[in-house]
Amino acid sequence: MPKVRFIDQNIEVEVPIGTSLLDAARKIDAPEGSACGGVCACSTCHVYVQEGASLLSDAEEEEEDILDKAFDVQMTSRLGCQARLQRDGVVALRITKESLDAFYNEHPDHARPASG
Repeated sequence: MPKVRFIDQNIEVEVPIGTSLLDAARKIDAPEGSACGGVCACSTCHVYVQEGASLLSDAEEEEEDILDKAFDVQMTSRLGCQARLQRDGVVALRITKESLDAFYNEHPDHARPASG
């Protein structure tokens, strides 16, 4: 089964093929935002895929349109709700500041880790 590694949180989860990065985050309570509920209507699940991008579904036009509205978009940017695992292997990612901020705003019961 594929694995998703959240680099900065130092956590990893094994998920079935077809799982989105956002659903992988939800499975282990990783702090990835999802203000729209994961329906590709916002950019709060924005992540940077550092390793294993070839294991993911290709970005479609709808995802690229939403990413155009995101902050600090990079060549490795994906929306967690749209990027789905298609093959076995490891996908390593970083959750963007935008996504972290959204998560902690959406989940005030979760303590934000101290930075620095």
